[in-house]
Amino acid sequence: LSEIRAPSSRGAGSLSSSTLERLKGFVCPSEPQGRGPPGPGNAGGGSEDADGGLEDAGVSVTSAPCGISKSGYTPLEQQYLQIKEQHKDALLAVECGYKYRFFGEDAEKAAKQLNIFCHLDHNFMTCSIPTHRLFVHVRRLVSQGHKVGVVKQTETSAIKASGANKNTLFTRQLSALYTKSTLVGEDVNPVHSLVDVEEGECDDVVTDPPESYLLCLSETWDKPRKQLTIGLVAVQPSTGDVLLDCFVDGSTRCELEGRVLKVNPVEILVPSDLSVSSHRLLQSIVTASVQAGDGVRIEKRESAQFDFASAMNTVTEFYCHTQDSGSRPLSSIASLESPVICCLGPLIHYLTEFNLQRVLLSFRHLSCESDGMVLSAPTLRNLEILTNQTDGGTKGSLLWVLDHTHTSFGRRLMRKWVSQPLKDAQSICERQGAVCEILESDSVTLPSVRALLFRLPDLERGVCSIYHKKCSTQEFYLISSSLSRLGVELQVLLPSIQSQLSSSLLRGLLLDTPELLAPAHNFLKVLNEKAAKSGDKRELFCDLSGFPVLQERRVEIQSVLTEIQDHRREVRYTLRTPTLDYVRVSGQEFLIEVKNSMVSVVPSDWVKISSTKAVSRYQSPYLIGRCRSLSQLREQLLIDSQKEWTNFLHQFGEYYHTMKKAVGNLATVDCLFSLAEVAKQRNYCRPVLCEGHRQIVIRDGRHPVIDLLMGEHTQYVPNNTELQGDGRRTLIITGPNMGGKSSYIRQVALVSIMAQVGSYVPATEARLGILDGIYTRMGASDSIYKGRSTFMEELTEASEIVTRATERSLVILDELGRGTSTHDGIAIAYATLEYFIRDVKSLTLFVTHYPPLCELEKVYPLHVGNFHMAFLLNEPDIGSKLSPGQSVQPEFITFLYQLTEGAAGQSYGLNVARLAEIPEAVLHIAARKAQELKNIVDARRYTYKDTHCPKQWETLSAEQSND
Repeated sequence: LSEIRAPSSRGAGSLSSSTLERLKGFVCPSEPQGRGPPGPGNAGGGSEDADGGLEDAGVSVTSAPCGISKSGYTPLEQQYLQIKEQHKDALLAVECGYKYRFFGEDAEKAAKQLNIFCHLDHNFMTCSIPTHRLFVHVRRLVSQGHKVGVVKQTETSAIKASGANKNTLFTRQLSALYTKSTLVGEDVNPVHSLVDVEEGECDDVVTDPPESYLLCLSETWDKPRKQLTIGLVAVQPSTGDVLLDCFVDGSTRCELEGRVLKVNPVEILVPSDLSVSSHRLLQSIVTASVQAGDGVRIEKRESAQFDFASAMNTVTEFYCHTQDSGSRPLSSIASLESPVICCLGPLIHYLTEFNLQRVLLSFRHLSCESDGMVLSAPTLRNLEILTNQTDGGTKGSLLWVLDHTHTSFGRRLMRKWVSQPLKDAQSICERQGAVCEILESDSVTLPSVRALLFRLPDLERGVCSIYHKKCSTQEFYLISSSLSRLGVELQVLLPSIQSQLSSSLLRGLLLDTPELLAPAHNFLKVLNEKAAKSGDKRELFCDLSGFPVLQERRVEIQSVLTEIQDHRREVRYTLRTPTLDYVRVSGQEFLIEVKNSMVSVVPSDWVKISSTKAVSRYQSPYLIGRCRSLSQLREQLLIDSQKEWTNFLHQFGEYYHTMKKAVGNLATVDCLFSLAEVAKQRNYCRPVLCEGHRQIVIRDGRHPVIDLLMGEHTQYVPNNTELQGDGRRTLIITGPNMGGKSSYIRQVALVSIMAQVGSYVPATEARLGILDGIYTRMGASDSIYKGRSTFMEELTEASEIVTRATERSLVILDELGRGTSTHDGIAIAYATLEYFIRDVKSLTLFVTHYPPLCELEKVYPLHVGNFHMAFLLNEPDIGSKLSPGQSVQPEFITFLYQLTEGAAGQSYGLNVARLAEIPEAVLHIAARKAQELKNIVDARRYTYKDTHCPKQWETLSAEQSND
């Protein structure tokens, strides 16, 4: 903290220059020096804005910048500075009685983000928020990319008042840290209204975004091989998902980009010496996320933490000393690739700060090539698989089409399915079989099962919150009661599931789940429902036989209450009032209420607590002592109850992996019901998988997104596709601009992806081989952050495809070579396409406006076919010669959107100019100029034909036609 003395009448200041500037107009020289008005409360205990009162005696006022001695700070400020010194990168919210306060620059930043009042109090600017609104404000600060620390009082007023340190400051310590990926805990995930959740008016127990991954990267450069290996660990603390990966990447970081897009992290942990190329990529992703309204947070750590030796020591120590059922043995951890170890070490350090490190005890691989179809970063973007390219939202994407899930954990699983389609034929067929049974079965069992998935809280996050021992009693009751109810109701359905369902996948999921959920009921029956819903931990447990400490504390409290009640006889005798009883006023118990007319009989040693015009209220010295003891015992009971509650959560956590598996089963069932609903609504067909064959055969295929957006009342024009690995495997597609070429090639790719997800597809018939990957090069855009022009970006993507595609891949190239001169563009496009035809032998769709490329059909007649999108042309009748003043009308095109054999002669760009509402005057000039150029080309063609052989003329004709 910068320590700058502020010219203030209320003491010295530790203020930034911007704060000093704003305060100049508020300085009042005539105000006497010294401390400001004291805050409410007392110095020792109670609701302390008290120690906060922040006595600040003997600090002289000067406008000269200088350091403040330790004695110049109030006790609370000194306490804040000690904690701040250990957490310099966090905004600290300090508990002071009934509110949380921010100090110094933290207060200025918080006030700006939260739009609350910030003012000078003694040596610091400060602002405050009420305790019951902590979760709202923490989330708002975190959403803006801040790390927020919550500092809580660790002493209670009654116990402190009875101790030797009763006149000192309340002790405080950092209780929690929060960032975008670590919003786990009852402070930030309250159940706003349990009734609303149970009635289905609130979808989730928590309010996190669907995906909140923390991604850690490490880079290892192999000098002899000149090869960069990247390690990746992605963890979602709120759900317990941990993904590992290790891969070789090039200078374009295409592999890294693809994985980042799939994981969709909200926070990225990187070494301070991250390479320039990786930094540029992450910066472009951060910029895109900010534009989409939810910026990604980058956390840089010391590069020494990412060294293999240091990371291995951290990993070994963590997995040796952490015992947990379902966790990985150290031998399996040590066998991981070194770049992954280099990520795990820093990640363990980082998550330990948030007390979330237990989530790293189990994990799975983020396999991009061994288990699933490869979808590169350009493919994910160009095909709009997870988000649309307009505003980055889900609507208009393939995920939007397929996601009809009813649970939060189902939605997350559907996203994983769509971003990583399967390659294993058996797994795909199992999903298709389950979807088929849901569609065709007449059993009432399946509708009953789906009804159970409605209005469920986010069980996956709830179970993980319990595992972290950070959930509230309300959330625990909601989660455990939901799990218990699901287990009981599925148990009732078991006989019908066994007798009526034939799908092995559905049977396995539904038959296993009741047994996995059984432990939830045992934990639920221990709880007092009313106390759990209200958050009263002192009355939380029904049967105290398993909680001897709480039982003993209850006995002690009851003993004091009995003594207080027995004291009534002495009070009645003293006041000569046989029916007198204690009263409770404003939360204060055991008051003796006496009419003012009888005050004379009140003993002199009784203490008056309060009074009105009619009565006065007292406590005897005995009552004061007993009430003090009662308060101490109750506060001790709360402390003991919190300890027992934590132990109770730990016991439930032993079943974490079991519960997580059960919730995973339910998520899978939800996804299968979703795929069945999509197939039924849109009249999809079940694709036939041809394992071992390289083919894509689609009859009456439709683009799933466009088909849905257009609705039932607008007819979508279906198209056929036939690609055979041993036959015609390449289609060269030409035709007018806006004719539907790009939509068609996207349609083929999306149908292939849907089939390998296990979904039905938008067609009347589909026979598909299993693809190992889909690679696309589409659109025109530069990459300023990566330092690449439009044409460079285009060729870079093409280079990645050439390197990675195989004969079992689908390659889609849309207008390759258009970012440079015509001859260079044709040459690059021709050579690239021929390479795919002759060497790679992949299934290829190539869209072009270059007629010379169509000549490849003659060179490779068995493997290449020319196609175009059909249209009707209304071309003006113009002679071969134009008179100087003759007006020329642009041609008018009617699109038929039908794929037709043969190459198109022209692209008819003037028609698109008309659709774009280019002024008529400009269109007329362009049409006239186009006709003049056409006449010149025709004249050259006829001249050349007379003097050269026909074959040479045909080649020149094609080139001139393109010109």
